[in-house]
Amino acid sequence: MTAQTDTPGSVTTVYQVSGMSCGHCEGAVSGEISELPGVSSVKAVAATGEVTVVSAAPLDEEAVRAAVDEAGFELITNV
Repeated sequence: MTAQTDTPGSVTTVYQVSGMSCGHCEGAVSGEISELPGVSSVKAVAATGEVTVVSAAPLDEEAVRAAVDEAGFELITNV
């Protein structure tokens, strides 16, 4: 997991997700994670499998895992 504070009151975390292969995949993962409380932005990149999340506070990894699973993909680990 890479966590860093970009602006006061926000945390940026990068997750590794397997199975994303296109823009639709990116949208599905981003859509599910963006519904988690405190999330202000999500950027998924299918080419690298990385999902960058900006949130008000660190997110519960199991909540992120459940959101990724709901989108039909697998959270490998935090980068």
